[in-house]
Amino acid sequence: MRTLVTLTLLLICGNIAVAQDLATTQKNRAEMRQEILAEADLLQRELNHLKRVVKYVRPSIVHIETTTANQSGYASSNQVDEAGAGVIFQHNNSYFVLTNRHVINQAPLERIKIYLEDGREIKPKRVLTDRDTDVAVVEVEADRLIPAEVGDSSRVEVGEKVFAVGSPFGLSQTVTYGIISAVGRRNLQLGRQGLKLQNFFQTDAAINPGNSGGPLINLRGEVIGLNTAIASNSGGNDGIGFAIPIHAALSVAQQLLEHGQVARAFFGVRMDADFDAVAASKIGLFRAHGAKVSGITPGSPAEAAMIEVGDVITKFYGQEVEDDLQLINIVSLCPLEEDIRVEIYRNGQFIEKTVRLASRKQFEN
Repeated sequence: MRTLVTLTLLLICGNIAVAQDLATTQKNRAEMRQEILAEADLLQRELNHLKRVVKYVRPSIVHIETTTANQSGYASSNQVDEAGAGVIFQHNNSYFVLTNRHVINQAPLERIKIYLEDGREIKPKRVLTDRDTDVAVVEVEADRLIPAEVGDSSRVEVGEKVFAVGSPFGLSQTVTYGIISAVGRRNLQLGRQGLKLQNFFQTDAAINPGNSGGPLINLRGEVIGLNTAIASNSGGNDGIGFAIPIHAALSVAQQLLEHGQVARAFFGVRMDADFDAVAASKIGLFRAHGAKVSGITPGSPAEAAMIEVGDVITKFYGQEVEDDLQLINIVSLCPLEEDIRVEIYRNGQFIEKTVRLASRKQFEN
């Protein structure tokens, strides 16, 4: 009898335990379901934002084709020599398309076709290019042109989410999504472009042939870069694309439009070529070691900003300075007549200065 009672109690307790486990499981699943729904709502709101950004920027992006002449000297109607993208900006009440020099490919005006997002074709009025940066500016005129918003590319940081928009393989208005993988990329072998001045954003947003000249856009719907190249063994996207910071591209464009050529910026410092990471650590500098000043040009912007011999320039225009060669690239791509923030390391302290760069031609000879 005692054994029967014991077995009955064990069976009842077991059933209760199973019921409790089932109730706990059901409760956990209900809670998990609520969490999933809440998180899905957040993700959907983010997705809706991304869609709104894309819809907002696409009217400012154009598809560009250049055609070559056949042996008779006439352009073939179906032979596209180069295809890419561009982005519309406004300057002094005029409109222009910013793109890459290699997209235009030295084509004459009559062989350049520019298509708006709404399908209209617009004619170029003039084309100006800069070989060293691979920037081209095409002046255009048409009704209902919508210029892009410009972001502050000097404040771009690794990890920011971005869109790349372009015409890969001739497929206009293609949008891809990724992050900023690195800033300040240079010394890159980028095929036929052969760019002398390099200070790129790196992104994993898919960039393929035809994306050149299209914008790199942040989550605010602002252009922060001009897509210009890919690093690839296959000729397609391998997850590494590069963009010119928009402040540099627009500075080049502005000078081309106003003067027909580019005046490179001048800072006015000589650098210590022997300054390296070991030398930096000896003075208490343990991050990107910077560029050490060994001399200053009299009357230069550096002198006006009270830069001193022995200072180590650690940041320039919002970018970490690794060495003297990178500083040269950064300065050469900076705009003129604009206050530039410079961080220096002096006597164990970081100090911020402001400098207004001059044209290099003023100090030649």
